[in-house]
Amino acid sequence: MFELFTYGALQRVSKGAAAIVLIAPPAIAADVNILALGDSLTQGYGLIEQEGFVPQLRTWLADRGHDVRVVNGGVSGDTTSGGFARVEWSLTPEINAMIVTLGGNDLLRGIAPEVARKNIDGILQVAQQRDIEVLLIGMEAPGNYGSEYKQAFDSIYPDLAETYGALHLESFFHGLMEDGDAPADVAEFMQADGIHPNAEGVSRIVEGVGPEVEKLIARVLPQN
Repeated sequence: MFELFTYGALQRVSKGAAAIVLIAPPAIAADVNILALGDSLTQGYGLIEQEGFVPQLRTWLADRGHDVRVVNGGVSGDTTSGGFARVEWSLTPEINAMIVTLGGNDLLRGIAPEVARKNIDGILQVAQQRDIEVLLIGMEAPGNYGSEYKQAFDSIYPDLAETYGALHLESFFHGLMEDGDAPADVAEFMQADGIHPNAEGVSRIVEGVGPEVEKLIARVLPQN
């Protein structure tokens, strides 16, 4: 999906990471407790709180009858390395599922695919050790990095999802591109930076991600 954005647009994103704070709803009992581990796309950059990805996902799930608590573990500016560094303490005892959406800032900084792969592998290892079910959401490298880089980076997500038996969604932006839209067709759903979705864009993204989260929930709940 990062094919949508020029490298120049990516460079306009601030490289400074925000304070690492997990924003969670009140700690009430729920059937499933999900950590959404990610960067600014998860955190809700540029939006009021209720317009962000996690609050909209909570509402989408509640509207479909799911008793689910979703913890906002998005940190603006975070790389796969940052996610790996904080995953262990982010997985508090009640968490039994995790959505991982990392890699966009690795692309911004031109981090080698093998480094990103190692970090995501580490995150999935921690989840496996704790018996945490995972939905791994991919990122797509821009073509200007070259075909070798792109192939190496894009393959990280399906490869590791298969290795660890995680659920996999090819792109966070799947909901915006379902019908083969061209970049210009989704511009109205993006903020001025051309990278972060606006509230309506997030709504469409949640429509794309939501069914995969339902599959994640089904893996956690005991089968009748």
